[in-house]
Amino acid sequence: MTLIADRLNRISPSQTIAITTKARALKAEGRDIISLSAGEPDFDTPDHIKQAAIKAINEGETRYTDVAGTPALRKAVAAKFKRDSGIDYKPEEIIVSTGGKQVIFNAMLATVQAGDEVIIPTPCWVSYPDIVQLAEGCPVFVSCSPNNGFKMRAEDLEAAITPKTKWVFLNSPSNPTGAAYSAADLRPICDVLLKHPNIWVFTDDIYEKLTYDGFKPATIVEVEPQLKERTITMNGCSKAYAMTGWRIGFCGAPLQLIKAMDKLQSQSTSNTSSVSQAAAVAALEGPEEALHEMVKVYQARRDLVVEMLNQAPGLNCQKPEGAFYVFPSMQGCIGKMTSKGKKIETDEDFVIALLDEEGVAAVHGSAFVYPGHFRISYATSTEALVEACTRIQRFCAALS
Repeated sequence: MTLIADRLNRISPSQTIAITTKARALKAEGRDIISLSAGEPDFDTPDHIKQAAIKAINEGETRYTDVAGTPALRKAVAAKFKRDSGIDYKPEEIIVSTGGKQVIFNAMLATVQAGDEVIIPTPCWVSYPDIVQLAEGCPVFVSCSPNNGFKMRAEDLEAAITPKTKWVFLNSPSNPTGAAYSAADLRPICDVLLKHPNIWVFTDDIYEKLTYDGFKPATIVEVEPQLKERTITMNGCSKAYAMTGWRIGFCGAPLQLIKAMDKLQSQSTSNTSSVSQAAAVAALEGPEEALHEMVKVYQARRDLVVEMLNQAPGLNCQKPEGAFYVFPSMQGCIGKMTSKGKKIETDEDFVIALLDEEGVAAVHGSAFVYPGHFRISYATSTEALVEACTRIQRFCAALS
């Protein structure tokens, strides 16, 4: 009899966390490391949100709440969906979880049977496939070409659908590419989904408010209200409001599914932090000047990073519509040797050598099911980004 359950053999630790951990260890050894691997805003949580949390503590809001979230927060989330996307969710059609990842975990574990297929466009966030496999589902990957802005085409979705298809994932703006879908992009995808009434849609909109150049992202139910009865619309506070450590994710979905997710959550984490929920109400209902300032800074950083990476020999970097990532191709570096004699045969070789030789931490594209690329987060200071990109240029120029 073995101690560790077989189900854990289906998954691997988060590779983004693994790179970040290695970078921290090198830094602790005294190395000069610039980490561009973590998907976390470098801004502080806005003050009015912090003050709401302090007020909640002082007023004794430190006890258990309803598993699905406080009435005030569920009401605020419903109002947010209506205000930003025109979607009518009742508060009872909302569940609040410990981060967006738990929303995904709850949804998959509550619905996926052994052998059910889940369509995942790639490049994709590292956790989607593992969560699906932990739920005994089968990830079906749809490769999205840079020539189409890393966005899934309707014909590719149609080709991936089988009688076993249970879910389709969408992430806009995307981690790792920053690609975002407009209403026009989603219309043909919705048309495909309307032809397949047994398929559910999980749309991860966690980066929704981080878009640039006036781009307006859309979400599935906003574009096609008929799909509301088989769609989960997920969002949260982590990225837009610089609240990663507060652990607030939420979604709107049909009541039957919300009840199933509530049942599962009641036997795992139960409610998320009561204090974090009070802060989340302030985030969703309060002023957004701080958010707008963050977006201005992110856009300037994006433009800087794209320009500098495209000056590095062997790299090609598209300019994304949103999030705070770029996902450059490093195909032009394959087969070359580093200045210290390391041959670059894969994207993982590239990022490991970049970390070892120049002290810049990035994440290889294979972690996102898309080899030949790597991800950089520009959610760090402009000064650090300039230095990191200078080092990347030097690293690439030294390849032979």
